Amino acid sequence: PVPAGGFVPGVADLPLMEGLEADPNATLVFDKPEGRIVEAAATGAVSPEAVIAFYAATLPQLGWLREGPALYTREGEVLRITIEPAPRPGAPLRLIFAIEPQ
Repeated sequence: PVPAGGFVPGVADLPLMEGLEADPNATLVFDKPEGRIVEAAATGAVSPEAVIAFYAATLPQLGWLREGPALYTREGEVLRITIEPAPRPGAPLRLIFAIEPQ
């Protein structure tokens, strides 16, 4: 089943946490001989702790090995999830998903 939030743009098997909305204007995908480079963004009224917990529970099921709170590796790729602080209290968080060759 497709997760409630769908998937991160540009990455067919990277679920988008419920409560996040992808920014279609912030997606870059490059396929290179060394591997793909993907950068995508999403915003939402979610806590950083909830983001970390969701991806820590979800990504290992998809073959990603957790290397740090928001750092994963799989099949020669590195996934970094950057959580940008909300610009003011109550404002949505912005997440940056970046995949690149290891």
